[in-house]
Amino acid sequence: MEAIQEKSLQHETKTADFIQAVTPFEEVDEVVKLAVHFASEKKAFNIVALDLREIASFAEFFVIASGANQRQVQAISDEISEQLKAQLNARPIRIEGYRGAEWILLDYGDFIVHIFEEKSREFYDLERLWRDAKKVQIPENI
Repeated sequence: MEAIQEKSLQHETKTADFIQAVTPFEEVDEVVKLAVHFASEKKAFNIVALDLREIASFAEFFVIASGANQRQVQAISDEISEQLKAQLNARPIRIEGYRGAEWILLDYGDFIVHIFEEKSREFYDLERLWRDAKKVQIPENI
């Protein structure tokens, strides 16, 4: 009886092999590459870029990054805005959330930069919401 009971408690779990499509960094627009680079320069962490071209019509890419606190979130936002303006004359169409700095959104039309404070990023979990998007393969040395 114990052998039967033991077998019934052991159930086989199958894991689905989920392979997410990846977009090489070289295929990304120069302005998006620079936004990723400038976020990294200001010590943003967990930087992710999502390729939305096949699943959305309002933007081609999302850049998602985290800062440790509100000041760092604002500093990352400022660096991206200032450098893209200086180097490519690119200006955001809209900036949302700068004052509160829990989630700053920089809308450049073709791509959107989301800069989160860590807790807000966990709460909104954009990567889960946009899980059908291809992930951009960001180089380690960016």
